[in-house]
Amino acid sequence: MKQIFAICALFLCFGANAQVKQEIFESFKLQERRDVQYYFPEDYDVEKKYPLIVVLDAEYLFDQVVANSKFYSNFHGMPQSIIVGINQSENSIRFDDCSFDEENGLPTERGKKFFEFLGMELIPYLETSYSIAPFKMIVGYDITANFGNFYLFKEKSLFNAYITISPTLAPEMESRIPTRLGAINQQIFYQIIVEDEKSKNTSKILALDKALKAIDKESLHYYFDSYKTADHISIATYGLGKAFDNIFGMFKPISPKEYKTQILTSEEPVFDYLENKYKGIEDLFGLQKSVNLNDIMAIYAASRKKEEFESLKPLSDLCKKEFPSTMLGFYFEAEYYEQMGEPKKALRTFEKAFGMEEIDFLTKEMALEKIDALKADFGY
Repeated sequence: MKQIFAICALFLCFGANAQVKQEIFESFKLQERRDVQYYFPEDYDVEKKYPLIVVLDAEYLFDQVVANSKFYSNFHGMPQSIIVGINQSENSIRFDDCSFDEENGLPTERGKKFFEFLGMELIPYLETSYSIAPFKMIVGYDITANFGNFYLFKEKSLFNAYITISPTLAPEMESRIPTRLGAINQQIFYQIIVEDEKSKNTSKILALDKALKAIDKESLHYYFDSYKTADHISIATYGLGKAFDNIFGMFKPISPKEYKTQILTSEEPVFDYLENKYKGIEDLFGLQKSVNLNDIMAIYAASRKKEEFESLKPLSDLCKKEFPSTMLGFYFEAEYYEQMGEPKKALRTFEKAFGMEEIDFLTKEMALEKIDALKADFGY
């Protein structure tokens, strides 16, 4: 049957660029209209790709997810993302949307329709209307957290990341989820956030945690965070920032700890670490990230510290591409020639660097000192 769905009654926008907006989405699958909220980065660019974050229980969670996303993307802890929130509090419709059979734990007929609404109407609409990256995340709380798990049981999971806050698990979910995550051939991030306060769900959640921790699989990235001071209500405000930190850790700039424990200890060429990091970001998130200056400087420092000067040449080529008007590329190339015992090439290249814009710690004075030193040493 041909899918028919439409967007109606755009009734609220915030900011000149419609950064946040609310719409009424008319669903063919549900045979009803649903309130939906969207967040788009202020500098949204159709030429870029944006991960999609789907937020259930949007009246409670949408603003929190948007705030965390903006904070982490502003400080380079995650890529800018498009966020869609589905409102579910009116008339407690969340219990209908996410209902499951108490005997077999599978979605009810209403649950199946809501499952199709997300996967076959709302998300395809966003993918055809906006620049969506392959990487998708779903966030839910309580019964809506349990509902997100049903997408794991498709042949290919619709979502790459799951944030489940104090889930009310359906029957057998504590065994079904680990079985599926152990078999699925995808990179999956799975984050559980729970309160320390005991409830009827505690034993099932702990059993799920134990089973997931026993899975030894590189493609599964599992995290479990329990908060002693939280209860079942307040837990909805805990842990989202840490969850984003866990899921988007690869996207963050190289940290001092990463520099010391991974780059300096690696036997691979220093530049390979940078190359693999950004290739991994592209493969995982389906988008290209501009190389961070912090990461450039970390690789430069490691090359010098390890006296692995061969990496300076590909690093200089990268800098010419990413920072073309600055000294970076020619300065690093000149240091490479200097260390390789080619003073004439080094001198000419330092002279090129001198004519470019200063950046970070590199100044024209430093380039001039190098030029004078080479001329003095070799009588040029």
